[in-house]
Amino acid sequence: MTDSAPAPDSSDAIARDIAANIAEQRLPPGAKLPEEALARVYQVSRTKIRSALVMLAKDKLVDLIPDKGAFVSKPTVEETRNIFFVRRTLEAAMVRQFVARATAEDYARLDAHLEQERQAVKDANMQVRSSLLSDFHILLARIVGNEVLTDILEKLAGRSALITMLYQSSRDAACSNEEHSAFIAAARAGDADRAVELMEHHLLHVEQALMVEPPSGPRKDLLRELLS
Repeated sequence: MTDSAPAPDSSDAIARDIAANIAEQRLPPGAKLPEEALARVYQVSRTKIRSALVMLAKDKLVDLIPDKGAFVSKPTVEETRNIFFVRRTLEAAMVRQFVARATAEDYARLDAHLEQERQAVKDANMQVRSSLLSDFHILLARIVGNEVLTDILEKLAGRSALITMLYQSSRDAACSNEEHSAFIAAARAGDADRAVELMEHHLLHVEQALMVEPPSGPRKDLLRELLS
């Protein structure tokens, strides 16, 4: 939120504004989000703030801890490794089904999605690009048509999107888009083995490129960051 812009006054708008601050790393992982301070910043009731924080918690951007309050989520190295291990296992199997089932219409949808990814990377919109790069994998699962797999991947990819939003560089985001394109080229050619290899390499590359531990230093002041 800036001095020149009017303060958001609905829970939805407040949640979006806080999410943008998290995406732009003006609110670092682990930062406390006091309801009273947020209510003063946004000039709304604590009820609206509480509702916004619940929305952010559902998106895994905020952790709500009983008797302690709300904090910006702070993914750990172990959690990141576990998430990407499970994703590589599941998505390798999913890729073979995708190659066997994808239609020309499906590839057209994916081509359009890849273009959106490229634009988000170009615009340096961290929140949007992380969501789009994550949604690519969910779109593959939906094309396969396995609802159980899709549900699992939605949860895993949602958490992955938070991690990449916080820690993935612009260069690595561009690489992810290029790797998605290479995967689609192999799948479109009907080369399932190559497509599996590319997907496994892509997910491993994303994991290895993440700097999950944030730099040490004094915690940023919440009010100063929200008002900057």
